[in-house]
Amino acid sequence: MINTLIQINQNGMGNADPELSLILVCNYLKLLGEEKNPPRVIAFYNEGVKLLCEGSPALEQLKFLEDMGVKLMACKTCLNHFDLMAKLEVGIYATMMDIIELQKVADKVITL
Repeated sequence: MINTLIQINQNGMGNADPELSLILVCNYLKLLGEEKNPPRVIAFYNEGVKLLCEGSPALEQLKFLEDMGVKLMACKTCLNHFDLMAKLEVGIYATMMDIIELQKVADKVITL
């Protein structure tokens, strides 16, 4: 998965009940952290940026991934739209152009 780009564009995983969606994404991120070769980058856009912000139930898993060397990139436009710029707890700001560049060089793109 080293040259796989994972994109998260929802505040959860799937289109189920919001509580279940958060449980699923937290479990996914936890299991991703157990991989021998985790992805190089996870890009967050649309409501996915909420996972990186204050109060997110996924912060522990995301901080673990970041400590492993996974780059977590949050769309600045999306953070601004949801008024979350000051609430980003993990990851770095990214532009849509940054995400496009990551998509161009990735061997595989997975969107959750």
